[in-house]
Formats: sequence, structure tokens, C-alpha cells
Amino acid sequence: MATYVFRLQPNQDLKKELKNFVQNNSIKAGVMLTVVGSLSAINLRMAGGKDCLKILGAFEILSLTGTLSTAGNHLHLSISDHTGKVLGGHLMDGCIVRTTAEIAILSLEDVSFEREKDETTGYDELVVKPC
Repeated sequence: MATYVFRLQPNQDLKKELKNFVQNNSIKAGVMLTVVGSLSAINLRMAGGKDCLKILGAFEILSLTGTLSTAGNHLHLSISDHTGKVLGGHLMDGCIVRTTAEIAILSLEDVSFEREKDETTGYDELVVKPC
């Protein structure tokens, strides 16, 4: 196993930077350990897979969880606004770092995560393969 820890800067796109990091480091099977920071814009796909919620403001990152792979990522984000209201959903492009995003990723070395179309769900779903 390998652990990666890094920080994103203001105005970087959280999802795009994670994708770039995974590709640049050839992570075949990764999991989010933790993320802490803030966002100035959110773009979350809500349950049901059709509607996205796009909001500008000041948001604290409460959690970012999911799987990472050069074959594709599946990430869910929880944030709170200035009143403490919590929102969450599927991480989409357009979640912009406000002050920082401190990220820790665990890379598993004995498996790889692939994505294959699942006829039941209609989505590309996780398939774990031994290395």
C-alpha cells in the first residue's frame, strides 16, 4: 500500500485535480482517507442521477469518500454552508477550492478497480480485479 498526502490551492477544481492526480500517479485502486478544506462553488449530482445542484458561496468540506482509479472515480461529497446546513451528493466538475483542500489517499497494490457497464443500474459500476 502507498499513501499520498497533498494540498490543493484556491481556485482549483477538486474533481479535476483528483482525476489528474490519480492518472499522473497511475493509481489502479485507491480510496479516499480524508479531505478537509473549503469550497467557493459546489456542483453535486443528486440521488437519481439526473439533477445537479450548483451553488456559489462559502462551504466547509465535511467529508469526501469513494474509490479512485485510472479507470474512473466514484466520489461523494458532504459540505456545510455558513449556517451549518449540510448538503451532499455525487462530486461533479465545478467544485472549486476556496482556501485549501488537504487530501489523503490510500493506494491498494494487490487489486485494481475497473468500471464496467451494469445492465441493472445503467451505470459503469466497480469491478475489483486481482493484480
